[in-house]
Amino acid sequence: MKIIAIGRNYTEHIEELQNERPKNPVVFLKPDTALLKNNMPFYMPDFSNDIHHEVELVLKINKEGKFIKREFAHRYFEEIGIGIDFTARDLQKKCKEKGLPWEIAKGFNGSAPVGQFLPVKDIKDFNDINFHLNINGEQKQKGNTSMMLFDFGVILEYISQFFTLKKGDLIFTGTPAGVGKVNVGDHLEAYIEDKKLLDFEIK
Repeated sequence: MKIIAIGRNYTEHIEELQNERPKNPVVFLKPDTALLKNNMPFYMPDFSNDIHHEVELVLKINKEGKFIKREFAHRYFEEIGIGIDFTARDLQKKCKEKGLPWEIAKGFNGSAPVGQFLPVKDIKDFNDINFHLNINGEQKQKGNTSMMLFDFGVILEYISQFFTLKKGDLIFTGTPAGVGKVNVGDHLEAYIEDKKLLDFEIK
């Protein structure tokens, strides 16, 4: 199982981090050790003082595929869930300043909490999915797939040129605006529409 993530896929998030708007999906990987399941708590690492939350819709791949055409992409996932792409923003900034890869800022242990998944038959329109993140009962991020630069079909077509997708792979599809620092004691709840699918604490 591998975790493939897309960066810079929502315009307002690009603007809030003052990044350049990409012409193609920005792709990075997280190792399987980043996965955090079953609402287990996230333990704050010692190597960063600036861990940011980034809530994202997650596609679960259901069969092997490569060189997938966007019009057939829907055949390669049967479930959509929600997850957090935790980012050590201070480490990422240092790596970027030196022109170095920034996997350590994205792929550290527990940096990919993933909640429950919904069957795609329960979703009316892939281009109109609402999702949001609450922290300590207050909404911090809110997104809709209509705001994506690259939709699910484009994402799967692009990444499957480089990586063979296999059953069980997870695709994080990008975060909307509103990212920010988490702190010990925070309680995170993530929703697709009105369904709470992820619920855990920072320790």
